[in-house]
This record gives sequence, structure tokens and C-alpha cells, in this order.
Amino acid sequence: MRLRQPTDFLILEALQAQGRNVATNLAHHTDKSRKNINSRLPVLADYGLVEKIGPAQRSGLYEITKKGRIALMYQDKYDEVEDFGSLIEGPHASDPQPDGQGQTALVRGADEDEEEDDE
Repeated sequence: MRLRQPTDFLILEALQAQGRNVATNLAHHTDKSRKNINSRLPVLADYGLVEKIGPAQRSGLYEITKKGRIALMYQDKYDEVEDFGSLIEGPHASDPQPDGQGQTALVRGADEDEEEDDE
């Protein structure tokens, strides 16, 4: 994950403070050009830090995601870590459950019980 500083964090801060918004307003809140904001929003969306929302497909309305809020919490660590994406995902986000079990197994077990009741 390669973020542009300070622009990307300014966008995230503006979305957190102001709520969902469009590039024109974000440009005003960040003192960056609309062209710059328009080029960064899709990148931030690809990283899962913001999400493009409706009501119309082409509305250009974005909001910050949970992952984006976490990125803001760890903003001061961006230059200190090699993989910022892994940092904001958390230590257990990609770790497999021991023995392939966990919540998936519990859900699967519940489904099996329901199927037995139907027989």
C-alpha cells in the first residue's frame, strides 16, 4: 500500500470529519486540487480505505471505511513500518485458524444440525 502524503491522509481526515462527500468539496477541505483528489479517490477505494457510494452509479460520492479510520489511527506509523497495509489489517486478519476451524466450523456445524432436523 503506497499512500501519498499528506494528500491521502488529508482526504481520509476530511471524510471522517465531514462525512460522505464528493471530490469538489474534498478539494476545498484539503486545499488540494480537484484533479488531484479525483486521481487519489479511486486508489484509496482500491485499498479499501474509502468506498464509492450511491445513490447514482456515477455520483462520485465517497465515504471513509472502517479500514480508512484505522489507517488514520496509525498515520504516525506510516513511515516507520515496511508494510502499512498489514499494520492496518491487524495481526490476525490473514492468519488461518488452527486446524482450519473457527467461526466457519461453528456456522457449518449449525447448518448440519438444521439439515438433520429436516430429515
